[in-house]
Amino acid sequence: MPINIVNPTDTGKCVFCGGELKQKTVTFAHQVGKRCLLVEDVPAEVCAQCGEETYAPDVADELLKFAGEEFQPLRTVQMFKFRAKAQSSE
Repeated sequence: MPINIVNPTDTGKCVFCGGELKQKTVTFAHQVGKRCLLVEDVPAEVCAQCGEETYAPDVADELLKFAGEEFQPLRTVQMFKFRAKAQSSE
């Protein structure tokens, strides 16, 4: 599971594109097989240019614990599977 961790000596710039990082709360999503984990209100630094999310080391540790444990969800959501229509050749 890729979790981008903020360097404590961070320059305030995105390591991927150099854009400015903004403090926000995000919804963290992680999927393994048919299991999908969504965690709301996660503090993150988000790049204003490319949207890449990075997390403080303590936040990343908590997210890894969530992802590795069985948990009782606060709520369940219905998920849909995308099925593309066959394209006709003319």
